[in-house]
Amino acid sequence: MSVISQVSVLPFEFTVQGLSLGQHRAMGVSNLRHAPGGTLTVSRYAIRIRTDDGCQGEYVTHWVGTPAALAQTIMLAPHLLGRNPEHREEIYDDLKRELRAYDHMGHGPLDIALWDLVGKKYGISVATMLGAYRSKLPTYASTHHGQEDGGGLDSIEAFADYARACKEQGFAGFKIHGWHDGDRRREAANVLGARAAVGDDYPLMLDPACELRTYADALYVGRACDEASFFWYEDPYRDASVSAHGQRMLREKLKTPLLVTEHIRGLEQKANFVLAGGCDMIHADPEYDMGITGAMKIAHFGEAVGIDVQVHACGPAHRACVAAMRNTHYYELALVGPGMPNVVPPVYTCGYSDQPESIGSDGCVPVPTGPGLGVSYDWEFIMRNKLVEHAFS
Repeated sequence: MSVISQVSVLPFEFTVQGLSLGQHRAMGVSNLRHAPGGTLTVSRYAIRIRTDDGCQGEYVTHWVGTPAALAQTIMLAPHLLGRNPEHREEIYDDLKRELRAYDHMGHGPLDIALWDLVGKKYGISVATMLGAYRSKLPTYASTHHGQEDGGGLDSIEAFADYARACKEQGFAGFKIHGWHDGDRRREAANVLGARAAVGDDYPLMLDPACELRTYADALYVGRACDEASFFWYEDPYRDASVSAHGQRMLREKLKTPLLVTEHIRGLEQKANFVLAGGCDMIHADPEYDMGITGAMKIAHFGEAVGIDVQVHACGPAHRACVAAMRNTHYYELALVGPGMPNVVPPVYTCGYSDQPESIGSDGCVPVPTGPGLGVSYDWEFIMRNKLVEHAFS
């Protein structure tokens, strides 16, 4: 039996070309701006879990690598010591309890690293462990947010042009993240402009990311989604998409399916939201929702009640989950824009990529098939750029 003997958590920095924070002073995935010639410094963190018999599991965060999530991962890491890494269900349950007073955002990366460890121990991919039936995933382009200053997605015309370009590149669909000011008229016009640009049959989605200020604003934009035959309408207004009652009122007025629960953590809360009538589809994310273990529980709950689950964002763990889910549609390449790269860490030595150029001519990305997550990390890069190492043994 393997026993966990060491857990390391290593925050590190890297630079991204062509982006800036504009007038913002705080880093966030929603406030990035196109900035030709600009350089943005980004932080994420890596995890290594080692056992007494020489096995190792690894994971590098994509979207959850914030200081708040990092603090929770550091808080949880010592709880893994002395445990059998194959007992992921028991560990999931215990770590969930440890974070009961918090938002659970630091739990997922540790669970993902445990799946990687066990896959490598037995020489099998996580996708296969989950019962994956797909080797390629239809992928949609998920845009950076609109910006007010010139460049990037700075106008309705720019969104329309980019939607057309993504369709021509072969993306299976296109999702809009609009502007931050919550101008319902501009958002509705943007919905209609994108539809006119790509024609009637191309899948389009809208995620205001809770920017719309009132229920009435959300209803106004939702009716534009109805008119434009959008595939889904996501997290519309500033209840932060946590009010089942408010979302149910929208559902009663709109034809476009409502995708909610990105901001509600874990199986139980998402189940409560669905059973209260708050959405037509639910979100899951192995980074956000307590790991691969948590994400697959959510997917199976969706199957039980007959609704679809969309996996939020991207990464090797996300690909493994999507490959094994029957009740899902696309893989989300988030976030991208014209001349605007996806802010994911450049740590892969195996050719894995979540940049727009990684999309095949068939509109798909491949599912890694190697042991564990099926990716290899550049630990020299991580160690060279680390800020500190939190080691527990």
